[in-house]
Amino acid sequence: QVQLVESGGGLVQAGGSLRLSCLIVARSENIYSMGWFRQAPGQGREFVAASNWRDDGAHYTDSVKGRFTISRDFAKNTVYLQMNNLKPEDTAVYYCAADPALRNSPKWEDYVYYGHGTQVTVSA
Repeated sequence: QVQLVESGGGLVQAGGSLRLSCLIVARSENIYSMGWFRQAPGQGREFVAASNWRDDGAHYTDSVKGRFTISRDFAKNTVYLQMNNLKPEDTAVYYCAADPALRNSPKWEDYVYYGHGTQVTVSA
């Protein structure tokens, strides 16, 4: 069984930065493709970033390219989403997700394990 625990959300002014963390709690040390998704109030869930730490690397939705970076500390079993130059439209609940099949997918349903989310609020 795998548990994902997000942290690092909060309230920040536009132009500020936050770093979200996703702790991977698992009995075995498997490699997962990891994704970040977000859901704003009244809207559907949106892909943000993903990586399987292979040759195809990381990919991002267009609205966050150049501002957000997904990374991973294997020693700490933690995946990060560094968010810079935040905008009010980035306000959402952010979720991390893990896929043992390493598909590096932008689709929520391709992931197997999900966190409970962390709130990010960006004020104008």
